[in-house]
Amino acid sequence: MGKPQLSASAGDKDGEADGPSTPGVQALTRGIQLLDIVASAPKGLRFTELLEQTNVPKGTLHRLLQALVEEHLLAFDGRDQTYRLGARLFQWAHKVWDDFDLRGAAQPELVRLRDLTGEAIRLGVMDGASVLYIDQSDVPQPLRLNNGVGSRAAAHGSGLGKAMLAHLSLEKRRALLADAHLEGLTPNTIIDVDELIRQLDLTKARGYAVSVDEQNMGISSVAAPVLNHRGEPIGAIGIIGPSFRLPVERLHALGREVIEAARRTSGNFGEFAMSLGIQPRPLGVDRADVRCVIPASTFLGEGPHWSERDKKLYFVDILAPAVYTGDTVKGTYVSMPVPELVGFIIPRTRGGFVTAMHGEIRGIDLPSGSITTISHPEADRPGNRFNDGKCDRRGRLWAGSLAIDTAPDQGRLWRLDPDGRAFEMDRGFHVSNGMGWSPDDKTFYFADTAKQLIYAYDFDIDSGSIANRRVFISVPESEGKPDGLTVDAEGFVWAAHWDGWCVTRYDPDGKVDRVINLPVPRPTSCVFGGPDMQTLFVTTARIRLSAAQLTEAPLSGSIFAIDTGIKGLQDPMFAG
Repeated sequence: MGKPQLSASAGDKDGEADGPSTPGVQALTRGIQLLDIVASAPKGLRFTELLEQTNVPKGTLHRLLQALVEEHLLAFDGRDQTYRLGARLFQWAHKVWDDFDLRGAAQPELVRLRDLTGEAIRLGVMDGASVLYIDQSDVPQPLRLNNGVGSRAAAHGSGLGKAMLAHLSLEKRRALLADAHLEGLTPNTIIDVDELIRQLDLTKARGYAVSVDEQNMGISSVAAPVLNHRGEPIGAIGIIGPSFRLPVERLHALGREVIEAARRTSGNFGEFAMSLGIQPRPLGVDRADVRCVIPASTFLGEGPHWSERDKKLYFVDILAPAVYTGDTVKGTYVSMPVPELVGFIIPRTRGGFVTAMHGEIRGIDLPSGSITTISHPEADRPGNRFNDGKCDRRGRLWAGSLAIDTAPDQGRLWRLDPDGRAFEMDRGFHVSNGMGWSPDDKTFYFADTAKQLIYAYDFDIDSGSIANRRVFISVPESEGKPDGLTVDAEGFVWAAHWDGWCVTRYDPDGKVDRVINLPVPRPTSCVFGGPDMQTLFVTTARIRLSAAQLTEAPLSGSIFAIDTGIKGLQDPMFAG
């Protein structure tokens, strides 16, 4: 979708009135369009940038900007000479939300979900430590539910309650749970506060909550929060029904639907970079050189590492937290659940593995399942978690973080040395992701998925320092988002395109060398491996794909192999 532009009448000239017939209406329209352009920009815009993006003369644009600033609809920052949204818009926004009719806005979505699923749909709000149901949409069914309008449910045991609890600020969540007695409503109810908090963090990362026999035996639900302009939960929409009709797999498949319903209810306010849409599937038959080598159903498969020592592919599922040991010859895997969001798994030279769980770097022993904390670099940002990570050829671990709710610019890049010391190397990232090094160890690559960018840095292998960050690749939105990446022996960068159905190979100058289409929309990362290091293994995801999309791409969440004919580089182990 292109950027919004201002329209100009044929009579526009510097110093002339705005239009021959209805200048007031035309000026108002252009002013609104100008506000839309500023609002769409990720940062403030200079006059010259606005001039390039609009279709009006310089004098007209100057007058429009001056009027908008005088009315406090725009603000001019003299420090960097940029225009941003002004305070009056925020005052209006507060008034809009003060008068917001949650039930009226949600009612069409309740009906749509009821007709889509054939299940009961509930709208609820937080009332203390419980959920108060304020609206519903039912269909005649043999099994009727008792929790209708006016009834309550324990927040910690219901899908709607957990969806709202997960999206409270950390301070409000702590205050609510500080002295809470979590009643065991069923054998499945979470009654340990620490375990509930871990589940809420997982819910926040997924964007939806599930409850399986937690409020009542035989009843399950999936729900998403309705967020206001501050990203705060003002309610939640949930699908509730008998567990035999809503098995876990169907609950997760409906997660996307409740997120979409919640977004439509609030007009998409409060949401960050949590994608629902995907690009159309590329035309043509599936490629013969692309094979599914490990059929799986990972929600968010990530962090692949090929171990030459073990002849195994290690990877993780971030959102159904587990680490995997895959046999790409037999097509099998063994998984080990872990207690928190996990970003990657890398072997250690001393034995065992290093991984990232939530905001900590941890050691893990797969045979025993024991987990130890090595470092806690993100201790000052409890709302952050680690995402991707790799080791340089001196065995130092590099790992990027992001906000669990994907709030912009909260991510950082860390380096963990073998002696356990952690160093912040850069900050201000939206969704920290793939990384890799050129064969000569002079360039470090690092992706910010939400910004559609892959950066390049000057890299010093001896000191482990980086400098001179610049844009290596800017991926058009029509091609998906750059996710995990790897570098081959020729110095070309391979990047997985989330929502783009492909992996792309870029030459060292950033030009596209080849595009390899996949039969799934959400490839997440890639790594070279196999006996000759010429096979590219690709992890994928199925999270937030609709039932129709999963029907079109049923292998989503599996591991694919691409026979490239190009030799890759072995990813090093952690030396600590």
